[in-house]
Amino acid sequence: MPATEFGPAWPQGVPVQVHGMAADPLFVDEGDLDAARPLVASTARAELFLYPGDRHCFADRSLASHDAGAAALLLDQVLGFLTALDA
Repeated sequence: MPATEFGPAWPQGVPVQVHGMAADPLFVDEGDLDAARPLVASTARAELFLYPGDRHCFADRSLASHDAGAAALLLDQVLGFLTALDA
């Protein structure tokens, strides 16, 4: 869903990350990636992370779609994001 669904634009200065697999049919074909790109372009504190693969919910260890390598990268990115917020 586009960020403008909640207001005129993403709030300036509010950091955001978007994570997804580059070939995930839900993320790519249902518009999430298309919504993420302009969001990331609209503010300096936004990042888009695309992981190789086609799985949805790839970070959830309890699901067959789990991808340990991509989940580890996602965790590193999120922990870095949270650490930067605390600085």
